[in-house]
Amino acid sequence: MNNIEIRLAKKEDAQCIALLGRITFTETFGHFFRDKQDLLDYYNLTFSVEKIEDGIEKPNNVFWIAFVNRLPIGYAKLKLNSKSEFMESKNTCQLQKIYVLKDFLSMKIGFELQNLLLKKAKELEFNKVWLSVLNSNERAINFYKKNGFEKIGNHDFQIGKENFEFIAMKKEL
Repeated sequence: MNNIEIRLAKKEDAQCIALLGRITFTETFGHFFRDKQDLLDYYNLTFSVEKIEDGIEKPNNVFWIAFVNRLPIGYAKLKLNSKSEFMESKNTCQLQKIYVLKDFLSMKIGFELQNLLLKKAKELEFNKVWLSVLNSNERAINFYKKNGFEKIGNHDFQIGKENFEFIAMKKEL
């Protein structure tokens, strides 16, 4: 039997979250990069231990970390008071990340992380949450649609030489 624990992340969890971010990003997006240096540069910018530590300590962010049998296997990040160009609401937050190692996706831990994130957003009296998902990531798009998110726009994001098309989605709380 698997022992699953999900809790709010602390600064001491930054190393695990940084490593989880790098691994899960590679599992999902690594094959899109023709130049692996672009990928490494992105890791150093986005998933450094210092960047994650700083993010955890910001009052505008809430991080969770998930464990299975005491092994870190995923995390989520909610950014409070985060506006979107696709919505006029002032009382919005952003589901910035839900990352779970590929081997643990079938355990529905992403769903549990999302539920905790949405519950926290409601507790803090936000009325909408939005996110961006890669246009070609059908698994993620279907996951969010199944959980009440709807498409509100499209936007591009560039990492190194690669340009990615994203869908923005929102959910009323």
